[in-house]
Amino acid sequence: MRARGRRLLVSVGRPLAVFVPVFLLGTFFTFLLGHLSGRSPAYIQLGDAATPEAVAAVEHEWGLDRPFLVQYVDWLGDILHFDLGESWFNGHSVAEVLLDRAVITLSVAGVALVIGVVAGFALGALAARFHATWIDRAVTGFTTTISVLPPFVVGIALVAVFAVSLDLLPAAGYVPIEAGLGPWLAHLILPALALSFDTVADVARQLRDGLVSAKRENYVTGAVVRGLGPRRIFFVHVLRNGIGPALAVLGLKFPALLGGAVVTEAIFGLSGYGVFATQAAIRGDVPAVQGVLVVSVVLVVVFNLVVNIVLNRLSPAAARGV
Repeated sequence: MRARGRRLLVSVGRPLAVFVPVFLLGTFFTFLLGHLSGRSPAYIQLGDAATPEAVAAVEHEWGLDRPFLVQYVDWLGDILHFDLGESWFNGHSVAEVLLDRAVITLSVAGVALVIGVVAGFALGALAARFHATWIDRAVTGFTTTISVLPPFVVGIALVAVFAVSLDLLPAAGYVPIEAGLGPWLAHLILPALALSFDTVADVARQLRDGLVSAKRENYVTGAVVRGLGPRRIFFVHVLRNGIGPALAVLGLKFPALLGGAVVTEAIFGLSGYGVFATQAAIRGDVPAVQGVLVVSVVLVVVFNLVVNIVLNRLSPAAARGV
């Protein structure tokens, strides 16, 4: 029991020790970019005709005349208390506005991730099961084709077929989950599908290669010789040791899903935080842009932390640091 607790602590502590510095560096460069932009709330609130005295007064009010590191430490402290500051444009809380927008973006990215994992694992396992047959070649050809299709092209095609021609799904808009699971999913399926193709392809390829490689290992041959059943061999020996590459690629795909959601939001009329970030950047609203970047950094860091913990628990090779 004590040894198991020690292994669990190591599996959690090792990724955490890596991602805490990543979070600190991410927030530092986020704040640094905002500082280097040279933007000022005075020009948003007072216009281009603002006098130097008025500009200085507004910047003093926002604390922008203090040393850079002092501003960063105060800003980081606010972030740790879930305070992303106030918008220069309208004075609204950035955290409150982003929460509403992030729900939309995370809904699309989350459904796309589920589609990518389920379809990718199914195709990868199918290709590995029928390795070197026409089924394997068909799956490989399919995943290669969908991996090169841009999300905006797929999105337009899906709207044309399923929304316009067949009238099966809504073409645009978002319905909160409080209105019902059915309407919520109906508005997310098309943008999530458009976003998921690349994830499906990469997960399927990585899982297929991992399983094929694991089946060739000596421990699998030994399990067959000992008379273990095919199901136990697959789940205990092949899947646990071959799933690593597929799980690892998910950590790389999540940032791409968040970034791709910005494109799908424009196509499907979704007011997620990608649209919010674009509008804030055009206005020069630095706190709002920094808020979007911080939320993105936190989401990516947390997701990769979870993936690494799961990988260390499931894959014996990853737990040994191989």
